[in-house]
Amino acid sequence: MPGSGYTYVCKLDALEEGVPRRVEVESVPVSLVLTEQQVFAIHDVCSHSAVSLSEGEVDGCTVECWLHASRFDLRTGHPLDPPATRPVPVYPVRIADGSVYVRATPRTAQ
Repeated sequence: MPGSGYTYVCKLDALEEGVPRRVEVESVPVSLVLTEQQVFAIHDVCSHSAVSLSEGEVDGCTVECWLHASRFDLRTGHPLDPPATRPVPVYPVRIADGSVYVRATPRTAQ
């Protein structure tokens, strides 16, 4: 997808259902999550404490920060549990020819 603003990050079959995978998109740490037949891209750093969300647990369309148990909605980046109160960015994802592409510009809040 040259010229589209999307960056190739991995093959779709490299992702395991419900297991976050950390990638970098234009030097931005991103956690990719394949769940519920969709691929989500969320900023890989918890907004409460600088902890990698790709080390957390996935439950449906949420990922839980392993340090303080805040859960974030993979679709919006909004925190669902304290202590996190600020959302984390989510990024647009495209799948083409079995490859995953992510745009480093966050989606607008929903």
